[in-house]
Amino acid sequence: MTNDKRSAEDIDPELLEVAREIFDAARRGEANVLAAVIEKGAPPNLRNEKGDSLVMLAAYHGHADAVRVLLERGADPNLRNDNGQTPIAGAAFKGFKDVVQTLLAHGADVEGASPDGRTALMIAAMFNRTGMVELLLAHGADPNARDANGVSPADAASRMGAPDTAALLAKKAGA
Repeated sequence: MTNDKRSAEDIDPELLEVAREIFDAARRGEANVLAAVIEKGAPPNLRNEKGDSLVMLAAYHGHADAVRVLLERGADPNLRNDNGQTPIAGAAFKGFKDVVQTLLAHGADVEGASPDGRTALMIAAMFNRTGMVELLLAHGADPNARDANGVSPADAASRMGAPDTAALLAKKAGA
């Protein structure tokens, strides 16, 4: 549970427990706890064994205030986990518009593309999240982007049976 790749056996068990508590605070959105531990010296980009940062965990669990606190204290809004996923993609997947707004306000890449080229817009479109699609488009997301398989956001929406976002994106792509 560190930024390097030492094994858990090499780390003091008490320190591991403290790290687990910090990650749990991010999952629960305990912004005041996160602020306090960072101010006491915990790295703002602390990552767990899966490479999930505190921002990733707070974003994925829908805690905009915790995300804001972390970003204001130097956390990277674009830090990818070991699967190449970004906080904005996780928040778009879950439908947390306020989290996406917070990430964008602090410099997150609006595309937030994974290694296969799937963008946050594609993810939001797949789950028929029209409000999220509109937010991402308003911040410059590319409606004509293509993933590694050549799939556009509108294609992804159509394939997943998301008619509202497919129609919205088809209209934007043609504009």
